[in-house]
Amino acid sequence: MAFELPDLPYAYDALAPYMSAETLEFHHDKHHLTYVNTGNKLLEGSGLEGKSLEEVVKGAYGKNQGLFNNAGQHFNHIHFWNWMKPNGGGNKVPDKLMKAIESDIGGFDKFREDFINAGVTQFGSGWCWLAVKDGKLEVMKTPNGENPLVHGAIPVLGCDVWEHSYYIDYRNRRPDYLAAWVDNLINWEYAEAMYEKAV
Repeated sequence: MAFELPDLPYAYDALAPYMSAETLEFHHDKHHLTYVNTGNKLLEGSGLEGKSLEEVVKGAYGKNQGLFNNAGQHFNHIHFWNWMKPNGGGNKVPDKLMKAIESDIGGFDKFREDFINAGVTQFGSGWCWLAVKDGKLEVMKTPNGENPLVHGAIPVLGCDVWEHSYYIDYRNRRPDYLAAWVDNLINWEYAEAMYEKAV
């Protein structure tokens, strides 16, 4: 099952001013496309052909680093585009997910603080996550293209903190990017749909 680059679910300029059209053009059309093309080459002869993307990510972890890196980033980005929407973010979280954030994390403000902190303190490239592990939500961070799938968890929400995700718009101000992302871009309905599947 070959990897394919999905279309963005909105126009390139739809997330401005928090994420510019230029950032999305580079990030989606160049970076994500490279993960797809490289991943497809590395998938050939790997023994993982025909598996689901999640199975490829888990199967390549610790065994085939090149394939894992590209498959992991492909998985992460498919969801990343959907974890954002115009006029999103803030504490407009659907009921079921909000109740889980309150019971498992300690409320929305605590989630916001922990999630941003996870992204800020992820040294180098990586991701910060809200994920379900052992039936409960927790905030995590991972380096490079890793995601919660390889740590026994299921991602519900993730933010890309590789520099190509924010450098055009924010230069080196990763904390400002993360705050803007949480406050203005999160597609909470997509996150809740992933949460419902995870539990």
